[in-house]
Amino acid sequence: MSQTVKALLELRDLILSGELPPGEKLSELPLVEKLGVSRTPLRMALVKLEAEGLVEVTANGGYAVRGFTETEIFDAIELRGTLEGMAARLAAERRPEGKRERLAEIRDCVGALDTLIRRHRLSGDDFYDYVRLNERFHTELIALSGSRVVQRAVDQIMTLPFASPNAFVFVQSELPESREILVIAQEHHRAIVEAVAAGEGTRAEALAREHSRVARRNLEIALNTRQGFERVPGASLFRLAAAV
Repeated sequence: MSQTVKALLELRDLILSGELPPGEKLSELPLVEKLGVSRTPLRMALVKLEAEGLVEVTANGGYAVRGFTETEIFDAIELRGTLEGMAARLAAERRPEGKRERLAEIRDCVGALDTLIRRHRLSGDDFYDYVRLNERFHTELIALSGSRVVQRAVDQIMTLPFASPNAFVFVQSELPESREILVIAQEHHRAIVEAVAAGEGTRAEALAREHSRVARRNLEIALNTRQGFERVPGASLFRLAAAV
């Protein structure tokens, strides 16, 4: 592993874990000593984290950990939904090489999710399986678009801790609404694949955008309880934490 990658991964982890809270100024010398890297890889990591949106440039030219408002969080979810909607539309309208095989893959993923959700009650291990399969579904959907431009845009937004489709899934594991939300999300999955396979671009786009609202619903549930909020990845970055 290169020093730059090491610095990036470890610094990102320090931010998301809350060890470096919002507003914390990122002084080079202490970080160089803490991470065990030289200044150049650290600076490159900071530039990458700025592009991801986790740090921001201060007035004196240094960097500080960035915090996020509730509105910014919801905007990120909405943006992901818009991008995935575009991906679903392109997947329905285009005929890229390997589309048949990718449709088979995403259908297989939906089938595995069906088997999981039919269980009367999901265990902790079941939720881990759901996260894995849900990530696979969204990855396959983007790939079906055949668009590198969309892929790069999605990769960018996914770097934010709360924009991922799985960002708030674990919040559900202790909630009475859990099964209902998972069933709705799975209906979306199935309908999106059907629309893509049928070449119904407008319908596929609308379904994918609506599907992103599941993450918003999960966040709204999380914000209602301290326990739920603390399970959200990167919760320390939320500026509304004091109000929970």
